Amino acid sequence: MHPFFPRTSLGAVLALLVVGCSPAAMAQGPARDGKDARPAAKADAGPDPQLPRHFTPEETITTGSVVVARQRVDYRAITGTLVVHPKGWDDVSARLDLEDKDRDKKPGEEGKPKVTSAEASMFFAAYFKQGVAPESRPITFLFNGGPGSATFWLHMGAFGPRRVSTPGDRHMQAAPYPLVNNDESLLDVSDLVFIDAPGAGFSRIAGPDKEKAFWGVDPDAHAFADFIVAFLGKYGRWNSPKYLFGESYGTTRAAVLIRELETHRLVDFNGVVLLSQALDFGLLPDVPETEPGNDVAYELMLPTFAATAAYHHKLGTDVPQELKALVAEVEHFASTEYLLALQQGAALPEAERARIAARLHAYTGLPVEYLRRANLRITGGDFEKMLRDDGLETTGRLDTRFSGPAMDPLEKNPDYDPYTASVASAYVSGFNDYVRRELKFGNDRVFKPFADIHGHWSFEHEPPGADGPTFGTGLDVLGDLASAMKYNPNLKVLANAGYYDLATPFYECVYEMQHLPMPDRLQANIEYRFYESGHMVYAQEASRRALHDNVADFVRRTSGPLPPRR
Repeated sequence: MHPFFPRTSLGAVLALLVVGCSPAAMAQGPARDGKDARPAAKADAGPDPQLPRHFTPEETITTGSVVVARQRVDYRAITGTLVVHPKGWDDVSARLDLEDKDRDKKPGEEGKPKVTSAEASMFFAAYFKQGVAPESRPITFLFNGGPGSATFWLHMGAFGPRRVSTPGDRHMQAAPYPLVNNDESLLDVSDLVFIDAPGAGFSRIAGPDKEKAFWGVDPDAHAFADFIVAFLGKYGRWNSPKYLFGESYGTTRAAVLIRELETHRLVDFNGVVLLSQALDFGLLPDVPETEPGNDVAYELMLPTFAATAAYHHKLGTDVPQELKALVAEVEHFASTEYLLALQQGAALPEAERARIAARLHAYTGLPVEYLRRANLRITGGDFEKMLRDDGLETTGRLDTRFSGPAMDPLEKNPDYDPYTASVASAYVSGFNDYVRRELKFGNDRVFKPFADIHGHWSFEHEPPGADGPTFGTGLDVLGDLASAMKYNPNLKVLANAGYYDLATPFYECVYEMQHLPMPDRLQANIEYRFYESGHMVYAQEASRRALHDNVADFVRRTSGPLPPRR
């Protein structure tokens, strides 16, 4: 989970959820789980004291094991930080800048480090399977979204070796929260690197104009690209099969990042895995209110309305009772009769308006008169407020199976998400306990679930082929992903979505992928998987197993054969 944008402004953050070994190291046998904490041996004398650095890289090493599909995987865990800088920075210019400033210093003060530009210390938790050659072992870089979320959701909910147990569709009891062996950890097929965005988690930013340097669509992707390139070099993983895994805004980041890596850094990746994607912000469920004339978003959220209404027993017997049959029927109606009716606007005949309202009632459970007053256009917030008990109960946004008491029964949009409220404490507490107790990192530090990007994040983005950045509520990175797939026609994409996600509806995922500006033949590189779950599909046991199996199969099929020995 990770924050996703509030209904009032895309520039603010909804405060929640929505993330290589040396030969000698590989030869080491596993120690007792979590007991082998020690600082990593330094490969050199450390950072050059002449460089104007505020941060220095760090490492803590532990070992452990996880059982996946009844097979034990022994791993070496590295937690630490890497230092990255804004676009345009280089150590030569930084050194010259420092030397210029030294001329004005008093005798004895020369060479003292001074931060002359912004920089970020980016936290990571990496897991490497023991005893395996790097070139035969895929490596996956994972991140949550927000923007501005730390990557503890994917770490503790989906693929890390330990998992927070969050059963059911009700608010969890308070601590203690159970941490269990993660039977669905992805360590059975890939090494894993969970990365915290600049300013989130244990990552920090510093220096002049630090917010502008890192908190924006393009600066953020540049920082992640710098991190990945530095990581590949430091841990000897240049010749490993490589994957990105992004969730929520992390999918937005992944689209911009993979173009940066493929076309500017000249690093081919094997695959990109997207979970609960948002690539065209003009299609999100709550943007149409501010963009009259944008009717496609209403089309794309309707199947999620139907799935949700069925889950809460709000539909009659005149519609399919099986979920997949229901959403298939609603998808067809939404993309044909419903969209055509909306596009007619005020010219829609009254008889047709009445017929469409009746069909919407059948698929959503909302009153016909309410649908007519809404001009047949229901936003995500409208639906969350009206589905349950005439507004006295609020339906979840990130997972619409959840519900909770409305803070204000008369408000237009819910001011909290019952799903977020039900599980957030378990994830935050579970990660803080695990990272300090087992990974031996962060005892003297504050963990920030979200960076304080409110008022700072820039949605400016320079798309492929543009002369400069664009700005607006309609951020669109479809061209970035398409550009990467055209540059590397072997790049594969696995798109995953939950039927009960009203932050990034599953039908939006399909629409976006089918509208990538690229040759039709490259559509064969895209696969889809859907789950009976919400935004965080891994929060539901059966969906978590299916997600693991689908991603593991994707990695196995796309990682390629082992290169011949020289």
